[in-house]
Order: sequence, then structure tokens, then C-alpha cells
Amino acid sequence: MHDRAQEIGLFRYRLARELAEDCLSGRERGRLARELAAREHLGPDGWVRVSRTTLDRWTRAYRAGGFAALVPVARRVDDKTPAWLIELACALRAEQPARTAAQIARIIVEVEGSAPSARTIARHLAAAGLPWKGGALPARALGRFEADRPNELWTGDALHGPVIAGHKTYLFCFLDDHSRLFCGYRWAAREDVLSASRALRAGLAARGRPAACYVDNGSPFVSSQLLRACAILDIRLFHSRPRRPEGRGQVERAFRTVREQFLRECQHRPPASVDELNRAFQAWVETVYHARVHSETGQTPLERFLAAGAPRLMSERQLAEAFLWSERRRVSKTATFGMHANVYEVDPELAGRRVELVFDPLDLSEVQVRLDGRPAGRAIPRQIKRHVHPRAQPDPQPPPAATGIDYLGLIQARRARELQARIDYRNLPTPEDRRTASDGPDDDKELI
Repeated sequence: MHDRAQEIGLFRYRLARELAEDCLSGRERGRLARELAAREHLGPDGWVRVSRTTLDRWTRAYRAGGFAALVPVARRVDDKTPAWLIELACALRAEQPARTAAQIARIIVEVEGSAPSARTIARHLAAAGLPWKGGALPARALGRFEADRPNELWTGDALHGPVIAGHKTYLFCFLDDHSRLFCGYRWAAREDVLSASRALRAGLAARGRPAACYVDNGSPFVSSQLLRACAILDIRLFHSRPRRPEGRGQVERAFRTVREQFLRECQHRPPASVDELNRAFQAWVETVYHARVHSETGQTPLERFLAAGAPRLMSERQLAEAFLWSERRRVSKTATFGMHANVYEVDPELAGRRVELVFDPLDLSEVQVRLDGRPAGRAIPRQIKRHVHPRAQPDPQPPPAATGIDYLGLIQARRARELQARIDYRNLPTPEDRRTASDGPDDDKELI
């Protein structure tokens, strides 16, 4: 339940953080709130609409108490809705998936005389795995958009690359919308949240912090770990709707350039490893792509990005804290807990409490314990069977260079030398052979 509360809080944060910008005037904030209320948003239970009143309430809560004020408080409420009504609502939804919760409520009223509210029915239907499946939205014209300044908006995406050393590669990239600069990028052999986080972290360390990141709904970009990092760094993270690629044209065009100019050259001389691919791509980006005049902006990406001055970089301490992973466990009565086949011991005062565990996904031997957001010491490892998180496998390493030593050939050569040096008693000359050998020269003399 606590994890679900965190997901709900992060969803509310994505909307409230956008309305809480200090640079917005009252008129602009009202117009933005109306726009947000008029469209659907991807929440923990699917696509939903949020009313203007709810958006204002979340914004006031965020200004007063920050992110913690948006996390719903757990409460125990007995379900008063009869089970047979819920079963009837599920049957009506299964019969026609396009029926809305409000329509199902009206049908139940006609049949039974009364019905739960549409919101209650929608909640039970979502819990039963019967979300609403309405018709497709009508097509609409797409306009062109460009951020007004550098680091106002980064667009993140992944590009499928070549097979290197027997492994498929993926390019994770975050492109600055204003300058078309490759801010953070990294080739990896796995399409997971760890690779996406590494690309984003590299961009934050080198190019500063963006106000917002716009990504798709791929599994590396919808992870709670990436959303946690953006929430800590105060980066607004929002996702594009499935099959609605508005605003992604610039990164797709940049990927086309990567395919035509970089990957095509890699076909002639394929890199031996992912590390070599990263070094070659970094050299091409910094010396070719960033130094070439863009056809739309009329400037090089690097020149346009630095036009307003060098960005303010983030400290390594901030980045290290933001990109740690977090999970929650309940401490047993013996002041221990298990996590991914490992056993840890904590302070006895934490027995029976639910704590937050913060750790480096590539090193599970060191785990920080936090209680209600406050540090509560470190967990002492008692049994470590897994050092790396199951979802954070490192990239495969290339095989070591061959030494050129033929061990078996050396042994055979040594055996041959030993046989040559030994005395072969079976082929030793007999006395008759020696006598014949000694008589041979005398006969020759007689002949002479």
C-alpha cells in the first residue's frame, strides 16, 4: 500500500509541479490549469482526467508541504458496496468494454433502483483488471514547438543499434529541445532503467539541470527509480501518450542523422565492444554533430546552447543521492530483513517498522536505512548471495585479448626433446654389429 501511495504522490507531483512554477502569472497559471484539466493523463491506474478543483488543491498542498504533502495517507475504510453489485458492474464492463463507469451506473439504477457512484464503480473495475477501453480520439493537426531557452526541455528516447560482440546495443539519448544538443547519451547492451539513468546522469553532470524531461512510455522511462531521481532533482518528468508522438520530431530527426552518418560508418569497421562504440560516438558527437550548423536554427548546437552562458552544473553529491535506488521492507522481530536473497540486520528499535532502503543497484553490500524520510543508520549485511540488483545487470565485458601461447604445443615440443635425449636400449648395437663394423675397414684395405 505504501508503494502505491508513492506512485500516486509521484503522479500528483508531475501535475502540481508544473502549476507551481514561480515564473507563471495568475493568468498563465489559470490557462495552464484549464489545459491540464481538459486532457487525459497517465496515472497509476491508466489514463484519467483531473478536474481543475483537484489540480488547484494539489498545487496548494505542494506549495505548503512539498512532495510529502501529495502522498495520500493510508486509511482503513470498510467497503460498503455490496459484492453482487460489483460483480454486476464487472459483467457489464466485460460484456461491452466501451461502456463508461457512468453508463454502467445508469444501467444498474434502471435494473436495481440504485447504484454506487461512477467513481466507486471505476475504482472497483480497475482493481478487477477491467479498465475502460474507449474509442480512438479524432485526428487533429500537429503544430511545431520549440523551447525558448536551453535546459528548458530535454527529450529522451532510445535508438536500437547494431549487434556488438554478440549483443544488441541501444542508444539512450536526451536532446535539448532549444539547441538540438546531445546533452546526455550512452550506448548500452541492455534496454533498461539503469542504462537510461546513466545517460541522464551524464547529461546532468555535463550540461546542467533541465526544467523538464519529455520521454515516451517505454519500460526504461516509466520506472519508479527514474521518477524518484527526477523528483529529488526537481525535474518535471512527463510522458507522451501511446501512438501520439507530438513533440518527438526533433529527437527522431537527430536519430536519423545518427543512422545516416555514424552507424553507416560503423558498418565498415564495427567496434569490438560497447566501450569502443561509446568512445567513437562521443568523438563524432563532440567534433562533428555539435560543431555543424543546424538547418533550422542556423547555429551549431553547441553555440546555440551556450548563447546565454554556461549552465550551472550540479554537484556530484546531489547526483549520487538522486540516482540511488529505493525499496521498502518491513523489519522482522529479530531486527533483520531480506532483500533479493540477501539478509541484513538493523537497529533493534526498528523491529516491526516499515523502512526505506536506499542503495547503489550495483553494490547491494551497502544499504542505507531511512525511517519516515530520516536517516536510521546502515544495514549490516549478514548473508550476501547477490551483489547486484536483478534489474541492474552491468554491460557484458569483451573477452580478454589472446596471449598467443599454445600450451599444448609447448608440451608436445618438450616431449619430443625429451625423447631425443633418451637412450633407446632397443636400438643399441649388438656385439656382432660392432664386430662387423670393425671388420669392414680391413676388408677395404685388402681390396686396395
